[in-house]
Amino acid sequence: MAEFSWTTWHWHPDIVTGLLLLAGVYLLGVGPLRRRFGWAERVPRGSAALFYAGLAAMYIAISSPLHELSDDFLFSAHMVQHLLLMMVVPPLLIVGTPGWLLRPLLRHSAVERSARFVTSPVVAFILFSSVFSLWHFPPLYDATLRHHNLHVLEHLLFISTAVIMWWPVMGRLPELPRPSYPVQMIYLFFLSLPPGFVGAVITFSGEVKYTWYAEVPRLWGLSALVDQQIGGLIMKLLGAAVFLAAMGVVFLNWYGREGADTLARGHGGEALTGDRG
Repeated sequence: MAEFSWTTWHWHPDIVTGLLLLAGVYLLGVGPLRRRFGWAERVPRGSAALFYAGLAAMYIAISSPLHELSDDFLFSAHMVQHLLLMMVVPPLLIVGTPGWLLRPLLRHSAVERSARFVTSPVVAFILFSSVFSLWHFPPLYDATLRHHNLHVLEHLLFISTAVIMWWPVMGRLPELPRPSYPVQMIYLFFLSLPPGFVGAVITFSGEVKYTWYAEVPRLWGLSALVDQQIGGLIMKLLGAAVFLAAMGVVFLNWYGREGADTLARGHGGEALTGDRG
């Protein structure tokens, strides 16, 4: 019977190579290329730390003991892994990447139009929700656990569509503008629905939907069905909580902006009054 260890990390050359490549391209962009082409005088404070925190979170999700726990033992652990890849990694990568570093990629008008299209709220919602829901369809989900390359593709699609999904509320590039604050809040509300729906279907199922977890060794006395129910609750509750928390941040930003605008208008009025006197 297989045994789980909290101290065993997994060496995957493809993962390490990919992460090192991303780290190297970022360093090249914020360093030598920035100075050579005059993209910016300096790198925003903390940006690099956030970007590399995103890479570190990605490595933890797919190479730490969590990865083995997810693939070989517990469906619920797999849901935690997926939340890391979709709710933690992409926001860190976005806020850690200065807009001017991405601007050269949009020099061609066709690329800019395509990027603006896919990062519009409706398209971003459809892309992310479709990918998220499709990969949790039991036959396809089980296939990813039995075929490594398919599993890699699943994770790449999760991360890439999540980056697109988070862009309308976190993007920092004027060429790809964010919608108004009310639209952002509506967008985030609708994003909370697919994880809630899929999570509810999984939680309230009376049978084990994913045959892979009915075959693997059990840990800590958790049956496959109870493990599945916990995983569904993680998806439903934590997934929704992330989007609701993001709605709160958007609302506070909206409130702060309205307050600043009101204050500015007030100062303008005082100045006009003073001129008349």
